[in-house]
Amino acid sequence: MFWSNKEKELQKEIFTGIITLILVQSIAYTNTFAQVPSNTTSFDQEQQPANTNVTQNSTKTFTDIFKQTQNSTVQIKSTMPNNNEIIIVNGNPISKNNVALGSGFVYDTQGHIITNNHVVSSTNKVEVTFVDGNTYSAKVIGGDPYTDLAVLQITDNNFSPQMVVPLMIGNSSNLQPGEAVAAIGNPFGLYGSITEGIVSGIGRLLPLSETESIDPQQGLFGSAKSSPAFSIPNIIQTDAAINPGNSGGPLLNMKGEVIGINTAIFSNSGSNSGVGFAIPSDTMKKVVPSLIRSGSYKHPYLGVSGIDITPDIAKVMKLNETKGFLVTDITSRSPADKAGIKGGDVLTDINGTEVQLGGDVIIGIDNTTVRKIDDILTYLDTKKVGDTVNLKVLRDNRIEDIAVTLGSSQNFAPNPSLPPDSNIPRPSPEPPGSSDDLMKEFYENCVNMAGKDLCDRLFGGGR
Repeated sequence: MFWSNKEKELQKEIFTGIITLILVQSIAYTNTFAQVPSNTTSFDQEQQPANTNVTQNSTKTFTDIFKQTQNSTVQIKSTMPNNNEIIIVNGNPISKNNVALGSGFVYDTQGHIITNNHVVSSTNKVEVTFVDGNTYSAKVIGGDPYTDLAVLQITDNNFSPQMVVPLMIGNSSNLQPGEAVAAIGNPFGLYGSITEGIVSGIGRLLPLSETESIDPQQGLFGSAKSSPAFSIPNIIQTDAAINPGNSGGPLLNMKGEVIGINTAIFSNSGSNSGVGFAIPSDTMKKVVPSLIRSGSYKHPYLGVSGIDITPDIAKVMKLNETKGFLVTDITSRSPADKAGIKGGDVLTDINGTEVQLGGDVIIGIDNTTVRKIDDILTYLDTKKVGDTVNLKVLRDNRIEDIAVTLGSSQNFAPNPSLPPDSNIPRPSPEPPGSSDDLMKEFYENCVNMAGKDLCDRLFGGGR
């Protein structure tokens, strides 16, 4: 996959801006271990999506919260095979594995553990360790890269689900900036750590890429094969200290209820800088039961791609306002295609950037004003497959209302690893060999901003 010179400059700008947004899975603590075969046996349990823990409504101290939840928060060790490297152990060749650490928490009394998808994606072995030191084998029974959520099932016969207490899941829609919160997890591999902070913001969007949503070794450091492709909506921002190893751990309100799942930080160094992000519990309530039942979650899908209206685009299109989402392409046979939404058909140079004009400009969805793609994604997060939405579009200087019945991203996404309704144009070809040069440039930028140690791990030893 290659880029033109202009797109390389755009990629460089994206890299420089996104390099500081780092998944808090233990990227910096990836080690090499020999592969050890597992002799665990799965056991059958009646799956129970509903959370069964009961929490008092009274406000607690941080000490109370830690005592209440520490036995329900776990460390997760995931092993990912690296078939390209072989080591000799006792005279026998064994493939090396990359081992990464994250966090998780008990969801129900059926042995289900919640964590981030990026902690356990592409893994062939998962171990769950409780604060008392007991370690159990587990398997991934469901994962969703679009929300970065995953569900594990503990499979050891000697594990009794009645031994642990599930955490109560709270209501994230009631959160307000300034509310006190606590994050529990295993930063830098330190078991059972708690940090305090406040809700710094709500309704954020967390940009992820194709690679980042499926490869925990890449982090959010962009490469020649990844660019920010979609956003997880309604993210909680907090200043509670979150560091590598906290991924998948709970963010708790002062009642001890889970109101978020810690997933990323914004940092120049790779460590906490007071800007952390958590997947809201309301998203978890919606996605996790489906992951337990079927292993996946069907996201509502429109089938459009495009770009937000900028002042330059508005000037060329002679628009009165610089808001809305310009549709540049439509997925064939998608809901948008069937409803008659128009994509672009005129390639136009706008200040050195080629933009496909001529498509509809989405300015509203139902009763929600669309200023940019973020508004569409946030609204779609409240809908489900089969719902009908009304798109208000600007076409040929006229406003039209078009009803669209939402489909499933599993049925319509051209590549199942790519997100639904991306707002990032796909790269165009360029001469062979230039991707290696771009990768080298990314690596050098990474070293300048984050240090050689971390970047060598992210980029496989450098370029």
